[in-house]
Amino acid sequence: MSKSNKSNIIRLVIISGRSGSGKSSALAALEDQGFYCIDNLPATLLTDLISRFTDNDGRALAVSIDARNTSGELASFSEIHRQLKNDERLICDVIFLDADHETLLKRFSATRRRHPLSDGQSSLDEAIHKEAEVLGTISDSADMRVDTSRLSLHELRSLIRQRVAGKEKHELALQFESFGFKKGVPIDADFVFDVRCLPNPYWNEELRVFTGRDQPVIDFLSAHDSVKRMQEDISEFISRWLPVFEEGNRSYLTVAIGCTGGQHRSVFVSEAVARSFANHASSVQVRHRELGESFTVAQQTETQ
Repeated sequence: MSKSNKSNIIRLVIISGRSGSGKSSALAALEDQGFYCIDNLPATLLTDLISRFTDNDGRALAVSIDARNTSGELASFSEIHRQLKNDERLICDVIFLDADHETLLKRFSATRRRHPLSDGQSSLDEAIHKEAEVLGTISDSADMRVDTSRLSLHELRSLIRQRVAGKEKHELALQFESFGFKKGVPIDADFVFDVRCLPNPYWNEELRVFTGRDQPVIDFLSAHDSVKRMQEDISEFISRWLPVFEEGNRSYLTVAIGCTGGQHRSVFVSEAVARSFANHASSVQVRHRELGESFTVAQQTETQ
């Protein structure tokens, strides 16, 4: 059966990640998009589920597999995942959610939930560390990693809708993410580029109040040859290596571009580079971490 016959293809999304990272919210976002969702599925039942699902009318399926599985089921995930990737009936993506350790601690403390790996003898801190080891096999198999440390539930659901539910083809989905180095490098980035060497609009008091999305800053940065050369170099680098990632069956690629505060230079460059890839991938998104904004390049073009 050919993968090109879209009507016969089942879309399978596997959601995993540490407890408190937002798996339930991600699954709910997919359910809102018409996915048939199953929470806490034993990994060893995946292949049987697919064989049963083949005869159903629905063509989109999302399951959550996490630390509530037994150790034996989690240990078998690599082989199961390999079989799914080779199944011509499927488009299979593994999405792994995570957050920094302090954020997970705060979330559990706020909700007073019991951690699934708590046994009455280990602390919450120890359980969170242990969970990272237990889920290592799934984490290593992930097509896309999402750091939810700074995401609200609304932002997480929006991201899942854009990046996951909006992707229907086998082609690579690209995300260009601007950020500020003073608030940390995104842990889910595949590539990180530093544009702090470029002229900084922040030091112009008239431009300081704007962002890289505003025309005064756009005009300022567009007037510098160094900014243009940086955009071209990043675009050329990604273009050169994009086919290699596609040949490796990668489904998602995140390119993070950072400046000092994540307000001006990184915002401008991220959008400029993203536009150059509008025709190179099935989905191209832009996320401005410090601005709390995200959109697809197609959506932006339509509104201009």
